[in-house]
Amino acid sequence: MSALDQTLLTKFWHLVAHRSELAESGTFLRLEWALGDLVLHNDEGDIIAFDNLCPHRGTRFFVEDHGVGRAICPYHGWSYRGGQLRVPQAKTFEPGALDGVGLRRFQTAWCGDFLFVGVAPARSLESQLAGAFAPLAEASGRIAGRRDFNAFEFQANWRVAVENALEGYHVNPIHPQTLAPLGLKDDATIYDGPNTTYQAEITDSRTLRGLKTMSRFFEVDGAYPGYWTIYVFPFAMLSSTFGYSYSLQTFLPSRTPGRSHFCSRQLAGRIREGYGAAVDAFLDSSARVNRQIFDEDHAICARVSPLYDLTAPNRIFAPDEERVARLHAVLTAMTEDKDLT
Repeated sequence: MSALDQTLLTKFWHLVAHRSELAESGTFLRLEWALGDLVLHNDEGDIIAFDNLCPHRGTRFFVEDHGVGRAICPYHGWSYRGGQLRVPQAKTFEPGALDGVGLRRFQTAWCGDFLFVGVAPARSLESQLAGAFAPLAEASGRIAGRRDFNAFEFQANWRVAVENALEGYHVNPIHPQTLAPLGLKDDATIYDGPNTTYQAEITDSRTLRGLKTMSRFFEVDGAYPGYWTIYVFPFAMLSSTFGYSYSLQTFLPSRTPGRSHFCSRQLAGRIREGYGAAVDAFLDSSARVNRQIFDEDHAICARVSPLYDLTAPNRIFAPDEERVARLHAVLTAMTEDKDLT
């Protein structure tokens, strides 16, 4: 793992989940990253984040991506509940042997209903998000719950994946049947520190009419009436069309060179009372389209040669790649800042 990746992982806050995904006691969510497994867990109402290793012999507490269950090691029965590590036959251990033994916990912070995790963040979450904090918190309040979960190993460096997600230059050749038909037209780009908010109008008249018709089924007050996305530096994206559903994507670094851990969640917007059945097919279709888009992105990102130098100062950027160029500048400045790396 590079020094820059280590810095990004340990000194920044990471958007990892929405509160609705961990609402029930015992609910867990497991994400993979270069530091191992990150588990998010509702411990009797307390949302905690920890390294997925039993401190006894290193067995993983959870192997599923998500579900409901106790944090209990199947090897020897060590468990964590109610804020305490519980050790079977604890009195049989040598005096002092269990002193200081516990889970490796990570810091947590909230932006509205979005959960962030930090290893040793260098500043507060509010400071890191800057002007993106308020709109992100507002968007979190328009989300009702998770509809789809999609995770796989991305056959490309995290930076290749994030750069691809930031630009529209590839949309016509790579997404001719999925994104291109929307006819996205740039509306606004807002930079808040290293975070980027992007808004685009949908110009295809047929698609636009259909989307506007759906507004009677959802509570979308305040949502942008088009395509909206926030790049939450360094590894997350949140995107939505009209606020009907939200796609939360994480591109977490892997220990394996040229690989990253991709996870997307489709989070449904708040549906007006009595209209749940009416929007089921629409949300299911949105989830299928999202998966197809991510498969298309994955296929082209996997073709980017590992020999291509992502850090080269003379990289070429098209006008539609302004957001990529800015990320390149931010990461270059970080690499040159000895206090950070």
